[in-house]
Amino acid sequence: MVLDPPLPEVAFIGRSNVGKSSLLNALVGRRIAKTSGTPGKTRALNVFLIDGSYYFLDLPGYGYARAGKVQRAAFRGLLKHALRRERLRGVVWLLDIRHPPSADDRAMQEVLVEGETHVLAALTKGDKLSTGQRRAREGELREELELPEDQVVVTSAKTGDGIAELKEAIEGLVGGVA
Repeated sequence: MVLDPPLPEVAFIGRSNVGKSSLLNALVGRRIAKTSGTPGKTRALNVFLIDGSYYFLDLPGYGYARAGKVQRAAFRGLLKHALRRERLRGVVWLLDIRHPPSADDRAMQEVLVEGETHVLAALTKGDKLSTGQRRAREGELREELELPEDQVVVTSAKTGDGIAELKEAIEGLVGGVA
């Protein structure tokens, strides 16, 4: 798939039901991605042109239990294609702050490390924890995932917490500053 005009790209990946569509909508300030209470709704790569300056690539969620072998194989192919794109500047990797990384998250981490992909970890659903719990979980996850502080942002699509910081980090990625 060739996007016209050729612009920088940022891919969004995460487990099913991690809040990817809600975060995308919060980042752009309007509803661009469909949200659903049912995990695994996004089945294709969705592309959004942002401010005429760059693209958001919305990949299907991984780790959805009801996905069959064929769907999982198709996701792996789509992921490989997305991570090898010439204009890809990095990945926003969504993780639910309330849960430890799953086996699927660990597998994704390996793929990202192997591909030497620049990663911004967006810890979603921060509003579900108290301030103290949020800080503790952020530290634990940062250590567990071996990511520096400037690559981890606690977010809440519901309250808007962390959205401006994540937006700034993404702009750094597409501008080549980060």
